[in-house]
Amino acid sequence: MFSGIRKNRRSRVIWGLMSCLFIFVLFISGCSGSAKEASTSTSGSANQSKQVKLMISTAPSLKGSFEIIKGLYEAKNPGVTLTFNYGPSGSLQNQIEQGAATDIYISQGKPQMDALEQKGLIKKDSRVNLLGDELVLIVKKDNTSIKSFEDLARPDVKKIGIGEAKSVPAAKTTQETLQTLRLWDALQSKMVVGKDLMQVMAYVETGNADAGFVWDTIAITSDKVKVAATAPADSHSPVVLPAAIIASSKNSDDAAKFLAYLQSDEAMKIFNSNGFAKVK
Repeated sequence: MFSGIRKNRRSRVIWGLMSCLFIFVLFISGCSGSAKEASTSTSGSANQSKQVKLMISTAPSLKGSFEIIKGLYEAKNPGVTLTFNYGPSGSLQNQIEQGAATDIYISQGKPQMDALEQKGLIKKDSRVNLLGDELVLIVKKDNTSIKSFEDLARPDVKKIGIGEAKSVPAAKTTQETLQTLRLWDALQSKMVVGKDLMQVMAYVETGNADAGFVWDTIAITSDKVKVAATAPADSHSPVVLPAAIIASSKNSDDAAKFLAYLQSDEAMKIFNSNGFAKVK
């Protein structure tokens, strides 16, 4: 009798253990499947939120504006990182011609962009006239003797800073202005050449030049110089900053989106606060 009871108990225990084992196996399988699904879901999300790095080669005069724009744009577009390559427009043009990885080019003058367009190096129909600027004559803050372009012809004015002609668009605008005012020939011997406009401004700040020609947007970044005179609008070709997407860009869609943002009201307010004008 007791033997039969023990057998029944043993059978129930065995069946109970087998049932528990079966449930455990099902549980493990379910967890494994969920983990795989979660892994697949995570992988899919990672692929969807791609990371894009945009390289923008641009004139130094835009640095103040882009320091603000970078933070705003990246906050609204988490997958995008903006990197800026600042330099003289002619030097940046040469870099692009030599194959430097660039998504957007913003020149301080039209000739550099024209050259790239003629060589088929910018994306068709992407070019826009983004901003306008002004050529100004700067002097040291405490200078009270130079108040006009004509004052530069005086004997006591020994050195005048100007950008390097091949790479700095302001040099061409300066020449046009001085030729219109019939001062170019008289002032050439006084010219001190800077590799870029920041160096020209440094010449004036340190007293190594009595005056210098820079863009208005460069002048306002220094508290050591002041604007003595502004070039008359009809004395030179319009100062326009064109922008375009580079033909070899691997991120042309994202570049187009950023270029469109640069033309938005939000971006224009930032540019305006740094001295730039919207091109009409």
